[in-house]
Amino acid sequence: MTRAVLSIGSNLGDRFAFLQSVVDGLREHVVAVSPVYETAAWGVEDQPDFLNAIVIVRADDADEWDWLRRGQALENAAGRVREKRWGPRTLDVDVVTVDGVTSDHPELLLPHPGAFERATVLIPWLDVEPDAVLPGRGRVAELPFSAEGVRRREDLVLSGWMEA
Repeated sequence: MTRAVLSIGSNLGDRFAFLQSVVDGLREHVVAVSPVYETAAWGVEDQPDFLNAIVIVRADDADEWDWLRRGQALENAAGRVREKRWGPRTLDVDVVTVDGVTSDHPELLLPHPGAFERATVLIPWLDVEPDAVLPGRGRVAELPFSAEGVRRREDLVLSGWMEA
């Protein structure tokens, strides 16, 4: 059995619908879904704001590569085009961590190398797992990150999953 933390984001088109498509697409594996946050773009800043959330998933038959492939399939279904690194996108699904797994493979770095400094990952993660630990970095609540520009969207609630 593997358990993974996925970070999802969208800043093009119907951003909320693209996030919901991840919850719908992984429904049978979803353990928890964070609230939705709106954040300014990171990396390439001249682009629309993102909606972000965390989805925690678990499956008996999935390893880290399966979570990556499932995320990429959902991105493709959302019309994701990779033109510019950190550029605008309909959907981004990042594998943040998979319990008990580290990877230095260039296609799947685990834990995700930028997660420790991204409030777009850490704040939603803390909402669903206040005691979360990022391997190699420690307790998420104790990591030095800025919450500036991260706004919770109470009007947007990802639905259609049941807590395990």
